[in-house]
Amino acid sequence: MNDLALAVPLNGNLLYLLITGGAMLASWWVGSMLKRRFAEYSQRPIRMTGAQVAEMMLRDHGIQDVRVISTPGQLTDHYNPLHKTVNLSEVVYHQANVAAAAVAAHECGHAVQHAHAYGALKLRSALVPVVNISSRFVQYILIFGLILAASGNIVVLFIGVVLFALTTLFSVITLPVEFDASRRALAWLDQSQALGGLDHDKAKNALFWAAMTYTVAAIASIGQLLYYVMRLTAARR
Repeated sequence: MNDLALAVPLNGNLLYLLITGGAMLASWWVGSMLKRRFAEYSQRPIRMTGAQVAEMMLRDHGIQDVRVISTPGQLTDHYNPLHKTVNLSEVVYHQANVAAAAVAAHECGHAVQHAHAYGALKLRSALVPVVNISSRFVQYILIFGLILAASGNIVVLFIGVVLFALTTLFSVITLPVEFDASRRALAWLDQSQALGGLDHDKAKNALFWAAMTYTVAAIASIGQLLYYVMRLTAARR
């Protein structure tokens, strides 16, 4: 193995540590900001609960085959395209404040995307089964692949890189899906006057920090993918 092949893994390890450490710090900071903003905006009461906001938004968009249900836990809010349900955490479902309204409208934004066959959502949904499987095994495959690559066998590492690339693609595709859902939510909140004009910026800010969690995850995934590609390239020399 030549000096360049040895140097790339060493430099790659430093890159990996920088990416991982930076991602952890960014994730912690964004998460802290998100909790702070939602705690603040949960103190801004409005006239409707999150469940009522969701039902009203669906009705205004002519969507009649989607149910709004309560789901246990915190930060468990999501839209299920298979069951056609807007799942709101208990706090969001029952409380009447700006934070709950913003989250409820955002999840309904996904339902509107589904109803209009939004391309990025369709692609992300198609990747879900593959990503669910690959995410369970990809780290083990990559570790085993790196061990084998030291002796010149790069097949397992190549498979791991491909699987990790799929999870990275999923993270990247998630970004336009999430930002578009927030855009639809804010447009409807303005039109319906569910919050009142004075609270628009607060709802927008809450959704911005929620979207930043996906942004940090996508950037970290891209950085890690580059590291594994570097290791694969070095092992081929």
